[in-house]
Amino acid sequence: MKLSNPLILASNSPRRKQILADAGFDFTVKVKPTDEVFPETMLADQVPVFLAEQKAFCFKDEIQDEIILCADTVVIVDGEILNKPANFEEAQVMLRKQSNKIQKVVTGVCLMTATQKISFADTTLVQFKELSEAEISYYIEIARPFDKAGAYGVQDFIGMVGINRLEGSFYTVMGLPIHRVYEVMKNKGWLYF
Repeated sequence: MKLSNPLILASNSPRRKQILADAGFDFTVKVKPTDEVFPETMLADQVPVFLAEQKAFCFKDEIQDEIILCADTVVIVDGEILNKPANFEEAQVMLRKQSNKIQKVVTGVCLMTATQKISFADTTLVQFKELSEAEISYYIEIARPFDKAGAYGVQDFIGMVGINRLEGSFYTVMGLPIHRVYEVMKNKGWLYF
């Protein structure tokens, strides 16, 4: 697979780096600090695309021939966005809220060049079994999920033993709907074989 232009992943997420690398993309990482603030009146499903676009706009004045790839993931339970937990206690509360429930994970993506911007969201429904307090505490202790939306990684212990069912893409939950990124880039002529 070859790219028509250099690809920049504007994310420090180790999961996004892994997904992109495992899919065979050649890329570099460049990150700019961005406030992850959104209007309080915004619908929860719209937040990840809004934040991905905010991250991409930080590069607007310096893009030459690069393709900038930004993403943001939110976990939504009962209409509430569960962001990254600040500490052990917040992670416990978030995981309790998801126990024995179906949640929605939405990852927003923005691909931007000097002349184009393509944004989209991909949604996966995730069903958790009932999580015990022991499972929740053990997971937080071993995984330290403080950099993860909803306080968990689908690829971690709690995802392996706690998720009964997924409806949608595993990679959307992990942080990058690579199947959608691939299709957009292929359709735009930004990648070829």
